[in-house]
Amino acid sequence: MVDDDPILIWGAGAIGGTIGAYWVRAGQKVVFVDIVPEHVEAIRGTGLALEGPVENFSVIGPAFLPKDLHGKYNRIVLAVKAQHTEQATRALLPHLAEDGYVLSAQNGLNELTIARIAGERRTMGCFVNFGADYLAPGRVLFGGRGAVVVGEIDGKTTERVRKMHALLKVFEPNAVLTDNIWGYLWGKLGYGALLFATALTNESIADALASPRHFDLYRRLAGEVMAVAKKKGIKPLGFNGYEPEAFMPGASEAATRASIDAMVAHNRGSAKTHSGIWRDLAVRKRKTEIDAQIAIVGPIAREVGVQTPALNRLVGLIHDIEDGKRPMSLETLDALAAETC
Repeated sequence: MVDDDPILIWGAGAIGGTIGAYWVRAGQKVVFVDIVPEHVEAIRGTGLALEGPVENFSVIGPAFLPKDLHGKYNRIVLAVKAQHTEQATRALLPHLAEDGYVLSAQNGLNELTIARIAGERRTMGCFVNFGADYLAPGRVLFGGRGAVVVGEIDGKTTERVRKMHALLKVFEPNAVLTDNIWGYLWGKLGYGALLFATALTNESIADALASPRHFDLYRRLAGEVMAVAKKKGIKPLGFNGYEPEAFMPGASEAATRASIDAMVAHNRGSAKTHSGIWRDLAVRKRKTEIDAQIAIVGPIAREVGVQTPALNRLVGLIHDIEDGKRPMSLETLDALAAETC
């Protein structure tokens, strides 16, 4: 399960910090890298504390700013925001062993960017949907368990992916080893479109998804993503209530409602009530992952002849909020529905 080969976690926030803390507690050697000096100092000083309803514990481990890191690693977990993937991959590349790999514990199709820079054989795919938030230096909320999946980007079942699967099970006992990681990643893009829509408001994820008057909008948003995936010959896979087939062209309203109800139920069970997207906008006042996650679907859609007007407008509205041109409100979500449904 654990071994003596250190794992480098590049980005020790919500995702990287949570996974890394579990590994350290289990005895796995972990080295953390983050760009926030106070967070780095906390991890190696007072400790990295996980808080919330799942478990509360603290670990201490070696942590560095990128400029202070030395050495090479066989396994690097990349857990930065999607829009920082290229910059981070180029920064970590000198520390990646020639026969090592980068695992993308992120949202989006970042494996494509990592593979372009580091090489396909040095890239491993990962999908995560557990609830976590960076609260403050040395503090991360672990709000609720969710899907964790790992797979080689070429679909092969290798010895190294089996070992990583075993390590991920230290954190999430129900972690899945898949030969279709792209199916999970495209499934998350559909679900991600719904999360971005809920972040147009100050409502919780569950309350926003449960809104009857926005049902047609949610169906349209995820449906556009699923239509693109279908045209590309990808079979999206479901998780935590999200069922891709319920949003495919021709799916029944009953199937869509059942999936939305299941997503609402899953999110009501988490202490993480709002998405990381909402937190970026409302709390941290910074750019979201909209361009790296949702805007990238547009060009792919055009290549395969699918129209994505709802997704395109969603991107514009998120940018408006980022730029202070619109409020986060139900009226903004209503505007998206009125303009696209």
